Amino acid sequence: MTGIRPVAGSTTAGFSPNPHAGSGTSGDGHDRRRSLATWQQTLDELEGDVVSARAALARGRGDEIAAWGRRTADWVPPTDLGPIPADLRERAARLLQHQLAVGEELVERILQSQRQRDVAARMSYAPSRPVASFVDRGL
Repeated sequence: MTGIRPVAGSTTAGFSPNPHAGSGTSGDGHDRRRSLATWQQTLDELEGDVVSARAALARGRGDEIAAWGRRTADWVPPTDLGPIPADLRERAARLLQHQLAVGEELVERILQSQRQRDVAARMSYAPSRPVASFVDRGL
């Protein structure tokens, strides 16, 4: 599990209809089971990445959250993935929504952290305040 990997587009993710589905060849059953297993494994990996990112957010460690936010590599589907089976479309759609929600939360946390660092930097370099001085002498 290498991190949250955004789905670049619905066609890339295999959501486009397959014009050759159900062509009636003898290998269709085997190919369908293989495609289903490959897609299940792929969705499991993506889901694991989202769960890991969510756990990092729950721990609230700024360095860990920032590390998730710095990941820039787009997810590239395996070359033999093919179109997503109809049985898994709903799961994939829910996973995509979960990815997007975690991504938004990551961005918000990173922005919040940057704002806090900016405020802390301004406070530490601000001129010191005058210190009250008291003179102890009898009246």
